[in-house]
Amino acid sequence: MSSLASGCKILILLQVIFGQCLTDPPSFTVDYQNDCFRKDGEKFRYISGSIHYSRIPRVYWKDRLLKMYMAGLNTIQTYVPWNFHEAVQGNYVFSGDRDIGHFLHLARQVGLLVILRPGPYICAEWDMGGLPAWLLKNKNIVLRSSDPDYTAAVDTWMGKFLPMMKPYLYQNGGPIIMVQVENEYGSYFACDYNHMRHLSSLFRTHLGDEVVLFTTDGAGLGFLKCGTIQGLYTTVDFGAGSNVSAAFAVQRHAEPQGPLVNSEYYTGWLDHWGSRHAVVSTAAVVKTLSEMLALGANVNMYMFIGGTNFGYWNGANSPFSPQPTSYDYDAPLTEAGDLTEKYFAIREVIRMYRKIPDGPIPPSTPKYAYGPVKMSQLQTVAEALDILSYSGSVKSMYPQTFVDLNQSFGYMLYRTTLPFDCNAPTPLSSPLNGVHDRAYVSVDGVAVGVLERDKALTINVTGKKGSEVDLLVENMGRINYGKYINDFKGLVSNMTLGKDVLSGWTIFSLSVDEAVSQGLLGETKSGDGQNPSKFSLPAFYRGTFTIPKDIPDLPQDSYVKLPQWRKGQIWINGFNLGRYWPSKGPQVTLFVPASILSTVAPNNVTVLELENSPCSSGLCTVEFTTTPILNATALPHFAPHRKLFRKLDV
Repeated sequence: MSSLASGCKILILLQVIFGQCLTDPPSFTVDYQNDCFRKDGEKFRYISGSIHYSRIPRVYWKDRLLKMYMAGLNTIQTYVPWNFHEAVQGNYVFSGDRDIGHFLHLARQVGLLVILRPGPYICAEWDMGGLPAWLLKNKNIVLRSSDPDYTAAVDTWMGKFLPMMKPYLYQNGGPIIMVQVENEYGSYFACDYNHMRHLSSLFRTHLGDEVVLFTTDGAGLGFLKCGTIQGLYTTVDFGAGSNVSAAFAVQRHAEPQGPLVNSEYYTGWLDHWGSRHAVVSTAAVVKTLSEMLALGANVNMYMFIGGTNFGYWNGANSPFSPQPTSYDYDAPLTEAGDLTEKYFAIREVIRMYRKIPDGPIPPSTPKYAYGPVKMSQLQTVAEALDILSYSGSVKSMYPQTFVDLNQSFGYMLYRTTLPFDCNAPTPLSSPLNGVHDRAYVSVDGVAVGVLERDKALTINVTGKKGSEVDLLVENMGRINYGKYINDFKGLVSNMTLGKDVLSGWTIFSLSVDEAVSQGLLGETKSGDGQNPSKFSLPAFYRGTFTIPKDIPDLPQDSYVKLPQWRKGQIWINGFNLGRYWPSKGPQVTLFVPASILSTVAPNNVTVLELENSPCSSGLCTVEFTTTPILNATALPHFAPHRKLFRKLDV
């Protein structure tokens, strides 16, 4: 009997133990004593890659995630751009390409954990670092600080967004293991500890006490001074060729114990218009990656796939230097999600430290050259004002900015008249550098040139008193890094003619995307008034092409280039592909995802050429090709804005 009783006790004990194991909730924690993370109680090291859902069409999310998984990654990292989801205050969008819930679901389905970086500021070479432009309605707002208006807006946004994320936390059965608070705050001038404490409390309130919250800053002690606070795990970022021991020693200054983490290990770098395409050698990337993994460090590769700044989403650096449409980043997966030598080299390094999944790697997507498409001119911007500015114009003594007229992106037209005869060339100037960012100037319907922020502040004009002066102002992307992210757009200060301040403006807020997508633009009523040698009036052009039905597997991805076009914007079937500027470089082609193309109807191509089209010379085409061109810099003397991987303390 004693033996039977003893056996029953053992059976009951086993049932209790295994019952507890079966009911223990998932957990992800920091183990300070053993310098590691623990997932469900087991020692865990993440090898991660950055992917931005906002830069990749929804239909390709799973393809890119599968390629990342098959490279040996067990985790991905993604930013959440606030302005991508709340471009208009109070209007939240989480559908289509903005459906982050679906993106997280796919990551979990593929077998990837997620590191979420919801900001509210994210940098990311994204317009205004992800902050919505409507914050600037308060002209004196101090962004990324305890400013009451900024805090109230952040609280409202996070009160909407973070509760949506709570079910996706790992301890709740989802893929999110860590959440970053703010982003590289040690690189920002405000150094507002109360702001960081408030964000920490806000995140805890909405996400709970169990989630691992962390910060990321450059690997320098100066960055940690303002970037770290108690209760948020400190991580650092640095690129290939760095002194790994020295960089992690900086992290150890803030975190004497706990896992080593490089939250942004740069596999490439960002580009600027007019600079050379950034390239980081595969050999350098894999060497430093192996050094970090050999130390047992956790690594996130920024970027693993860069993607595309579709539409107007690119950011800029200061002094003002905007980023191009492509965010290829020289990453292991190209802008189009294609496999590279760097991808396979990284995969071999990871294989040394963890098992690579079995099975085939999804191939690079096929590309198709749809060939040249003949374009014909539609209306000039001035001719189409009734269509483009359907809400009507605004009269103002002096210029108003984009946000004054509740416009965030795109273009705005400012119109005034010459107050006196300008028989001799007279300087039209922005003495306070107030053209943000480029103004295409015409007098009485004749294009005369371009004013440009930081570069061209004066242009000579002639005309009679009362002549109509138009300035079509382009917002080229807001500054996303540093102290100047309060980046107002439009004419942000007065214009002068000679010594006189110009007044009496009529301002047109332009809804270009709506007019293009609805097919409202018509043919031009007259000649375009162009000066063939230099500039023509900003004008729209349209062409169509048909994809053959008898060729299987079409449509396929493509690239479009605009030979001899100067600068502008391009749409296909109403989808805003982004900006082109081949005369500047380094980007020449724009990525065309197959998802925006049609095989059942003609495909419409619309171009807004801002400076001078090639159509007067007879070559009036755009061309679809299979090969990207991202490194055709037209100005070899141009010095890149920032050195590779350099984080400035601003």
